[in-house]
Amino acid sequence: MTSNIKDVATKAGVSPSTVSRVLANHPRISVATRERVRDVMRELDYHPNAIARSLVKQSSQAIGLLIPSSIEQFFLNPFFPEVLRGITQIAQYSGYDIVLSTALHGKNDVDRLERMVRSKQVDGVILLTARLNDPLFAVLEENHIPSVVVGRPSQDVQLCWVNNDNRRAAYDTTMHLQKLGHQRIGFIGGSQELVVTVDRLAGYSSALQEQGVTFDPNLVVSGEFIEDVGYNGMMRLLALAERPSGIVASDDVLAFGAMRAAGELGYRIPEDLAIVGFNDIPLARLANPPMTTMNVHIYELGQTAAKLLLQHIEKRELPPQSAIVPHELVIRRTCGAWNPLAAYQQ
Repeated sequence: MTSNIKDVATKAGVSPSTVSRVLANHPRISVATRERVRDVMRELDYHPNAIARSLVKQSSQAIGLLIPSSIEQFFLNPFFPEVLRGITQIAQYSGYDIVLSTALHGKNDVDRLERMVRSKQVDGVILLTARLNDPLFAVLEENHIPSVVVGRPSQDVQLCWVNNDNRRAAYDTTMHLQKLGHQRIGFIGGSQELVVTVDRLAGYSSALQEQGVTFDPNLVVSGEFIEDVGYNGMMRLLALAERPSGIVASDDVLAFGAMRAAGELGYRIPEDLAIVGFNDIPLARLANPPMTTMNVHIYELGQTAAKLLLQHIEKRELPPQSAIVPHELVIRRTCGAWNPLAAYQQ
């Protein structure tokens, strides 16, 4: 026999209206009551009618995620599944579904976002990248839909965003190599249409300038955040008459490609070449040698973006907000600074 909302209320010892408030994630319901009601719902295998709820609440109980047009980059770079994991964890706990919009032939990002927003299939939107002069921001502002950008908008917009201090993080990474004695440091970055690349390149340049090192554009390569770009970029850097002795790779996947290229050419890491990555994906510590990398707390980026979006869905009158997730350098073996006794000296 199919259970209904009254059955859930009776077994949980609450009123049907309280069950409705739990389903709607009402802020005045205590955590204990919310968990008790949800436990009963699972026990009775109760599933509310999503269509009926959305008509009553004028809400879809769904969050939209626009996957970047470079679908290859999304599935090949662990950053995106990890930030998606953080978003999903918060959304599921709050009773929201995730709607993914993937790139289809003949449909650009603007078309896909407009369709998602105007069809009312989502209550809010999270963008997973921020591009220079991004046309997607205008779509979100014009439609007055709650939205959060994972990244820093380059233009003045009335949108929420979550980011790292990428300029400072790249500065810290470059300074780390300089303190190890490296003066000629290469930079392998993502697309220069992305704000994250612009910010990390600026941090790299700032560190060089502070140490009196002249910026050399020949030491900078960029492309998509995929392993082949790191491989080809490193091949180009190592072909220079005066090759770099250290590399800042603005993504661990790029760093993996760079390490593969260096190994094929007979260079030892870190004896001949120091490499530092970005993101601290799980494979970084499993690499051979384990990779020194800047941990930007990807999962927390996703969680923070989802929390911020849900706040603005519940209270649309809130002004736009931003949040900075901290970063920290994780020293392993690819930079030459790893101390195997450090763990025992604390």
